[in-house]
Amino acid sequence: MSKAIRIFETGGPDVLRWRDVDVAAPGRGEVRLRQTAVGLNYLDVYHRSGLYPLAELPAVIGMEGAGVVEDLGPETAGFEVGRRVAYAGLPPGAYAEQRVIPAHRLIALPDGIDDRQAAAMMLKGMTAHYLIRRTYRVQKGDTILVHAAAGGVGSILCQWAKHLGATVIGTVGSDEKADFAGANGCDHTIVYSRENFPERIGEITGGGGVAAVYDSVGRATFEGSLDCLRPLGVMVSFGSASGPVAPFDPAILAAKGSLFLTRPTLMTYTAKRQDLVAAAEELFDVVLSGQVKIAIHQTYPLAEAAQAHLDLEARKTKGSTVLIP
Repeated sequence: MSKAIRIFETGGPDVLRWRDVDVAAPGRGEVRLRQTAVGLNYLDVYHRSGLYPLAELPAVIGMEGAGVVEDLGPETAGFEVGRRVAYAGLPPGAYAEQRVIPAHRLIALPDGIDDRQAAAMMLKGMTAHYLIRRTYRVQKGDTILVHAAAGGVGSILCQWAKHLGATVIGTVGSDEKADFAGANGCDHTIVYSRENFPERIGEITGGGGVAAVYDSVGRATFEGSLDCLRPLGVMVSFGSASGPVAPFDPAILAAKGSLFLTRPTLMTYTAKRQDLVAAAEELFDVVLSGQVKIAIHQTYPLAEAAQAHLDLEARKTKGSTVLIP
C-alpha cells in the first residue's frame, strides 16, 4: 500500500492528512512513478485553502516532483522503466509516494541534475522562464522589480535576469532575506517591513521607474507596484500570497502611463508539449552552466507537509523547499 497526503476539505494546514492510497495501473498514455522528491510551492497553499478550487475532493495536491518510472501504459513511446523524470503543472497529485501521470507532462532528467534539485526547480524554474523570457522578455539594460525575491521563484528569477544583463531590484521581508537575495542576483534589496518600496524604486531609478514588475504577493503590493513602473511598463501579477487583488478601474493603467497588465500561468505557457520541452531545456541549460544555482534550503518528510505549509505561510522559508516521500 502506498501513502499520500490527501485533503478531504479545504482549509488550513491541518486538512493535510497522511493516508493509505491505492495507485492504479497506468492507462493509455500514462506512466506510474515512484516519487523520490516533491517540490513545495505557494500554489499548493492556494489549492489546499480553496483559493484555487480543485476539480473534486478528496484530492492529492502538489504540482511538482521527480522520480523513477515504474510502469508504462500503452502509447508511452520515449519512456522506459527505470528512467529518471520530473514534471511541473497539471494534473495535481505530487504529494504521494507513487502516482500515475500523463507521459506527455514528463521531462527526462539529464545526468547533471539530481532528483531533489529537479523537484526544487521544475515548477519554479519554468515559471521564472516564462516570466522573463516570454511574458516580458527581459533585455540587457532593463531594470526590473521582483517581489518576494528570496522565495523559490524569486531567487531563480533574480539570478536568471541578472545573467541576462538586467538591473534587479527585489523586495524581501527581513535583513537575512535581503542578504540571501543579494547573493542571488539582486543589485538592490528593499525590506518592505520598514521601507516604502515605491519611494525606494523612485530613488534607485532616478524617478524613471522599472520596465516590469513581477508580483507574486497580490493584494498587499499591487497598487504600489503600478507606481513603480515606467510609462508603457508591464505589470506581471502571477500570485496572491497576501490575497487576491481587489477590483479596480482599468482606467488607472492609462493614468499611470499606459501600463500593461497580465495575469499569466505556467499551465497556459506549457500547455503544448513543444513549449514544455523548450522551457525545460532552457532551464536545464542555465542550471548546468552554473548561471542559475538551485539551492535547497529546507527539506521535510512528505508526511510532515502540514508543518512545511505552516512555515511557508509564516515566511520562515527561503529559496526552494523539498518534501521527501
